[in-house]
Amino acid sequence: MRLSEMSGKEIVDVKRAERLGVLGHTDLEINENTGEIRSLIIPSLKWFGFKKEGNEIRVPWNHIKKIGTDMIIIDIPDDDE
Repeated sequence: MRLSEMSGKEIVDVKRAERLGVLGHTDLEINENTGEIRSLIIPSLKWFGFKKEGNEIRVPWNHIKKIGTDMIIIDIPDDDE
């Protein structure tokens, strides 16, 4: 899947049933050597349960469970909360 195909999709936390943001309003952390996406970086002031750096949430790529036509579903394990 191309990055342009992912743009505009809502990012939803399946456990909290809450919307985190929209891809396109987020940044990506990319491994410079391999080009692989490491994590999504979502600007936020209100989210808990994620490792925060400033006013943003980092969602590791391995927590993304499904990329659908309209949204990206993430699932954070309980031990990360």
